Amino acid sequence: MKLPTRINRRGALALGAALVASGGLLAACSPKTPTFKSTDITGASFVKDLKLTDHTGQQRTMADFRGKAVVVFFGFTQCPDVCPTSMTTMAEVKRLMGDQGEKLQVLFITVDPERDTLPLLKEYMGNFDPTFLALRPEPAELKAVGDSFKIYYRKAVGTTATSYTMDHSAGKYVFDTNGAVRLFSSYGTEPVVIAEDILTLLKSTKA
Repeated sequence: MKLPTRINRRGALALGAALVASGGLLAACSPKTPTFKSTDITGASFVKDLKLTDHTGQQRTMADFRGKAVVVFFGFTQCPDVCPTSMTTMAEVKRLMGDQGEKLQVLFITVDPERDTLPLLKEYMGNFDPTFLALRPEPAELKAVGDSFKIYYRKAVGTTATSYTMDHSAGKYVFDTNGAVRLFSSYGTEPVVIAEDILTLLKSTKA
């Protein structure tokens, strides 16, 4: 069938109205892109997965937490302020989420595997929330894990061989229920802001 090369005024108006109507329909059917207060890093090509031992001795991957929002933080048990503050923040985030807090999994990855044994990590997590898990890479694995998350860490030498401290990145990575990294939350972000972002993420992500 050959299409006409010209359309009269009435036909043009009708065609325009039809296109506008169909465009409105498409807009109405398209899912609304969620907005977050944390930094949206959806589609980032790093942090594909992890495979580490938790403080109970069980090997963990992101697949273990499918259906939950996962927050990953790097730290160490002898950290004087940033780490306990961050874990306390996440405990408050879970409380603020109410019933939805059951869909939150917090993972603490140590950057000091030489001193942070599994029993010590278990005791440390008990100070914040019994559902939080600490993960321990072997010393030889730490660089690869740090590189995959693009974090910074460095041993700061102390007065003795065991009195060193660790400088490290202090932000949090937030993964959606499908195990994809979605958000980066800077250190010091208020618990209510993180809670709202995670609730938005849970609402907008289909498992």
